[in-house]
Amino acid sequence: MRGEQMANPDDTPPARPLDPIDRDILRMLRADGRASIRSVAERVHVSRANAYARINRLIDDGVIRGFSARVDQERAGQGSSAYITLKIVQNSWRTVREQLRQLPGAAHIALVSGDFDVLLLVHTEDNRSLRELVLTRIQAIPEVLSTRTLLVFEETDLDTEL
Repeated sequence: MRGEQMANPDDTPPARPLDPIDRDILRMLRADGRASIRSVAERVHVSRANAYARINRLIDDGVIRGFSARVDQERAGQGSSAYITLKIVQNSWRTVREQLRQLPGAAHIALVSGDFDVLLLVHTEDNRSLRELVLTRIQAIPEVLSTRTLLVFEETDLDTEL
């Protein structure tokens, strides 16, 4: 069918290729999301107007989803972290995802392939709180068939190259 395109479920524009300047801007903002437009422009050797326009385009295109602080969970009072794997009822991903989003301490949710269906990263105050979260909240979700909890002993953030 000529001219017909696949529908985009979340109405984001199609991805545009990133050039080396876009990648430099992204690297810089990942390292310091509070960098001024002026400093971004100077470091990537473009005008402030160009840097401003590129950052806005990256935001509008959904490449930059937002700006946030990188938090040391332990120092913030969240002494226990765990990856929880879930097996769920087939075709229940959207329902389960919405329920997992509401959990206190939920940091990352991914639908994955393999021996389990969902990978969930949580941060809790302590192991007792983690136990309660898994046993009383997650396992109470009707579409969750089973869980496995993997305690995190140490974490390191990686700044992935673009």
